[in-house]
Amino acid sequence: MAVESVSTTKAATERGMALIGPSVVIKGELDGSEDLTIEGNVEGKVELRDHTLTIGPNGRLKAQVFAKAVVVQGELVGNINASEKVDIRENGSVDGDIISPRVAIAEGAHFRGSIDMQRKGAAPAGKPAPAVLAASPAAPPAPRAGA
Repeated sequence: MAVESVSTTKAATERGMALIGPSVVIKGELDGSEDLTIEGNVEGKVELRDHTLTIGPNGRLKAQVFAKAVVVQGELVGNINASEKVDIRENGSVDGDIISPRVAIAEGAHFRGSIDMQRKGAAPAGKPAPAVLAASPAAPPAPRAGA
């Protein structure tokens, strides 16, 4: 596993993304404006609304996650709300609900929860989109028989 951590650290550094290493433990809220890779332990809330969260193979989260995209290679217990996509990789594990327009779950991955794949701009569940009725001009009165 040390090889995975080194390669993940190197890749994260080369792409200019922030990294929480395997020995780091965070309890509370994480809010950021750049991509983030977590290899350590995080408990609480993670908000990267316009960026990608990657949970590395050594990453362990017990958190509510809000991000543009989420890639899970480690373990996440909590709900995910992603505006673009969620990708649970081969050894990844998610116990929680997912809201995202695109979800991929690889063979060998673990998932327990529900998935809501609403598209952007779609009507919320249980509320049908309002019907649009075309206005038609009033028809002229039909001629009366025998008149």
